[in-house]
Amino acid sequence: MRENNLTEGSVGKNLIRFALPYLLACFMQTFYGMADLFVVGLYNGSRTTTAVAIGSQVMHMLTVIIVGFAMGATVRIGRHVGAGDERAAAKTVGASVAFFAMFAAAITVGLLLCVNLITNVMLTPAEAVGETRLYLGICFAGVPFITAYNVISSIFRGAGDSKRPMYFVAVACAVNIVLDFILVGGGMGAAGAAFATVLGQAVSVAFALFMLRRRNLGFRVTRADVRVDKVIFAQILKVGAPIACQDGLIQVAFIVITVIANSRGLVVSAAVGIVEKLIGFLFLVPSAFLSAISAITAQNMGADKPERARASLGCGLLITMSWGALCAIYSQFLPQTLVGLFTRDAAVLAAGCAYLRSYSFDTLFAAVHFCFSGYFCGDQKAGISFIHNIIAIVLVRIPGAYLAGVYFPDSLYPMGWAAPLGSLLSAFICVGFYIYFRHAKSEKHF
Repeated sequence: MRENNLTEGSVGKNLIRFALPYLLACFMQTFYGMADLFVVGLYNGSRTTTAVAIGSQVMHMLTVIIVGFAMGATVRIGRHVGAGDERAAAKTVGASVAFFAMFAAAITVGLLLCVNLITNVMLTPAEAVGETRLYLGICFAGVPFITAYNVISSIFRGAGDSKRPMYFVAVACAVNIVLDFILVGGGMGAAGAAFATVLGQAVSVAFALFMLRRRNLGFRVTRADVRVDKVIFAQILKVGAPIACQDGLIQVAFIVITVIANSRGLVVSAAVGIVEKLIGFLFLVPSAFLSAISAITAQNMGADKPERARASLGCGLLITMSWGALCAIYSQFLPQTLVGLFTRDAAVLAAGCAYLRSYSFDTLFAAVHFCFSGYFCGDQKAGISFIHNIIAIVLVRIPGAYLAGVYFPDSLYPMGWAAPLGSLLSAFICVGFYIYFRHAKSEKHF
């Protein structure tokens, strides 16, 4: 139980030790998603690139929602581990497996029935409709694998182990990239990219299950623990549902932006799809620290050591804001070195560079609310993350993107500011809530 204990030792070292494997896992996960676009762009034209870009954005939205729900399991397991309650941790693991098995079955059926609807809602350019439907249909059939991988990873992270999930992603990444070149290079287009992704996830899940059976989590999980438990389900949803809604709504905002872009033609659609992939890559650092801060906060709150949780928040802010500033500065001067990796089309390259220059500032502002969201989630105040994202989406992200498209139709640069300004508002709201709770706690003790 002590190997992955986050309640003792240097807070900074614990934070980095937990965040680095998670960061590498996220990097590999994003890398093989980007590899799909790279390989498709290598062997196919803008039509297939657009299909994969749109389809992968839908899949990314679905994945972050699943990860959000799984965070509920991570936090609950972490608090039990921090409190030293091994039986409660084991029961939470078992109930999580039962809950997400039912969740995966239901959502897979629903998504397969809605392939055409989703393709239409995305305002997919007519040239790319057929391949987009095919890509989504194949990927939706693989949702059980995506769910299984993320749930098993959440169990390990809740127990303080972020290394094994990194190994799971490494397996998926290797299989996916090899199959991309074989299937897409063999002429299967978007369908080949989809099959490569699903098969990579399937192999990864098989490996994860093998590791789960062999690896000692610090507590013993029995078959009797794998059962429907409404109380634990409610505890998981209390934390996981607001995070899932928050992340889902952020992706909805991104999709609305994509829809606006799709309505402006194939070039703009391809450019936005490529930059969204790049932004997802740049967000890996704040995403990793969100997860690390959440896990450390959960264990330390369970162990009644709130000062360590606050210290992890401060360290996370310093690191992620430094990274965000570096990304924004780089993107002002050399955006073509990033966008150019995924397209040879001069028009798509020019549009993508303009979009990335403004959008890249989101890596700085989002770093703040990502770290605070991790802290709030670990402290079982996930509703705050939902609140600030709703406000930012409704007041800034969606209307900002729409108005930029209306008043500046010849450039994507103004539209790129919608997300950073939304994140800036979220950051102010998070800081306000943090100050409020600290002041309220001080008054209570006084």
